[in-house]
Amino acid sequence: MTPDELCDKYAITELLYRYATAVDTKDWKKMESVFTEDAHLDYSSVGYQPGPRDEVLAQLQKALSYLPMSQHFVTNVEVDLDGDRATVRAMFYNPMQLPGVDGLTYCGGNYHHEVVRTSDGWKSCRLTEESLWFSNHPDPSKNL
Repeated sequence: MTPDELCDKYAITELLYRYATAVDTKDWKKMESVFTEDAHLDYSSVGYQPGPRDEVLAQLQKALSYLPMSQHFVTNVEVDLDGDRATVRAMFYNPMQLPGVDGLTYCGGNYHHEVVRTSDGWKSCRLTEESLWFSNHPDPSKNL
C-alpha cells in the first residue's frame, strides 16, 4: 500500500466518523457535507423510503428530533480503493433512548458506502444502511 492510499483510507474513515458525529449531535449541515449533492441514501432496513440526499435527510431530521440521545460507534472499516472511487463497509453499534421506552434501545449492522473524491475531499455518493439487529425495541417483532 502506498502512502497516498493510506492517506485516502484515513480520510474515508474520518468521513464515516464525521457522519456518526453529525447524526448524534443533530448537525444537519455537517451531515449534508458527508454526501455529494446527488447522493442516494437507503435506510429502508429501518423503514425509511430510499431516495435523494435532501429528501432522506429531512426524514431523518424529523425522526431523530424525538430521540433524547443516540451514540453511533463506527468500527471495522473496510475500504476498497479504485482510483478516485471506493466502496466501503463499516459496522455500526448504536445505543439510543427512544421516547416511551424504559432503558436504552440498541441496534447494530453495517453501512455500505460508495465514495468519490471531490474538490472538497472524499464524499459518499451512495449509502445503504443494513440494520441487522435491535434490542429493547418498542416493537417486539424487531428485537433479536
